[in-house]
Amino acid sequence: MNPAKRMEIFARLRRQNPNPRSELEYRTAYELLVAVVLSAQATDKSVNLATARLFPVANTPQAMLKLGEAGLIPYIQSIGLFRTKAKNVVALSRQLIEAHGGTVPADHDALTRLPGVGRKTANVVLNVAFRQPTIAVDTHIFRVANRTGLAPGKTPEEVERKLMKFTPEEFRHDAHHWLILHGRYICQARKPLCPKCIIVDLCEYRRKTKPEELESRHSIWAQKPRAPSGALGSASGYASVPGNQDCGLRCVIRRDVVDILSGQALSKPQHDGVLARPRFVVAQGLGHVVGILAAQPRIVGVGTVAIHAVARLADLFDLRLSRRQIGRR
Repeated sequence: MNPAKRMEIFARLRRQNPNPRSELEYRTAYELLVAVVLSAQATDKSVNLATARLFPVANTPQAMLKLGEAGLIPYIQSIGLFRTKAKNVVALSRQLIEAHGGTVPADHDALTRLPGVGRKTANVVLNVAFRQPTIAVDTHIFRVANRTGLAPGKTPEEVERKLMKFTPEEFRHDAHHWLILHGRYICQARKPLCPKCIIVDLCEYRRKTKPEELESRHSIWAQKPRAPSGALGSASGYASVPGNQDCGLRCVIRRDVVDILSGQALSKPQHDGVLARPRFVVAQGLGHVVGILAAQPRIVGVGTVAIHAVARLADLFDLRLSRRQIGRR
């Protein structure tokens, strides 16, 4: 890809989103560090649900150390690998107090010496909290860089080096946000939304999604039967309607997003069949639903059906979760 094309790609992304920001919710550098550590193999939305309860209780290294691993786990057990993450968060808090006076260092080497902090996490913290022109390469950026031809590479480190080398300086600070958002919402793993892409004419990906393919994809969801009105988990639920039991996750009932997000679905006494019913959403808002379900351990963990359902959702959101991790969610 030539420099002029790279310049135009970032210019368009900037025009579309002049002031990009992280989707993780935080107020201090320490809160951001903890949130990024927790976000490994998890969605930002599920992390935000957990930290919304955690940070009012412990949002400093001192408070986190006092809370301890046992006290931290109940706040983050909805997130994958929560035991390891709890251990790392408490350990990095202790190290921040002992080696850095309780403050988050604005140095890459110092950050990567903290437990649970790798290259990607350090780059996110430096970019977002300290406004340094770093580029953290996650699965979304890795995919976008390779598909578009911006910075093809076989490893995240190679992609990072090329992005730092070829990204024009004026775009370097915000490049991380633009690319991750583009990968999350447009250049998706299974089928990129090329007809909606603002850089489609500059992208060097050969297997672009055609408009008719996208329309066909949405028409499949639209043709699925809607569930009758009634609370999720009630005796009159959709699964009780003859002939609908085999509809599975392909039945998209957008109304359930409202039910789940409002908490109405979670207040019902019958939870055992929630994930077995076809009244489950596989559409826009899926990230919210995953986060809500992850925050309700009593719903997830209802057996094999629940595991398969969460596996399906994770796959759609390009989450690399093992069967054991899914079973713990």
